Amino acid sequence: MNNNVVNEGSEVLEAQQSWETALENERSVYPLVDVYEKEDGFVLSASMPGVAKENVHLKLEDGLLTIFGKINFNDVVRRKYIFSESYFANYLRSFKISDSIDGSKIEAQYENGQLLVTLPKKDSAKPRNININ
Repeated sequence: MNNNVVNEGSEVLEAQQSWETALENERSVYPLVDVYEKEDGFVLSASMPGVAKENVHLKLEDGLLTIFGKINFNDVVRRKYIFSESYFANYLRSFKISDSIDGSKIEAQYENGQLLVTLPKKDSAKPRNININ
């Protein structure tokens, strides 16, 4: 959910094209994900080590939330490895979002390789106490 879309015009188009190019030409793997429920919504936590904040892309379209994290392949290729057990790839994963989620209020934070996406429930899906008269 990029709030800079209105301000950046052609830069946004370039960024979108670079995401699409990466998806077509570079390998990707599923990030490790945890999803847990809170009273007012759900939290999705995805681990994407090696991805800078500016290279994380989220998209909600037709009830499908897609997470994409782009690593710097040029950096990885140039390293002179002595020993390596890591598998280097972009991160890509999609989730079908329930109708009980308020898509307009989804928020995301990214810090230290960890993406946290807050998926708030619609008011009609939240539990409520019913008074007895």
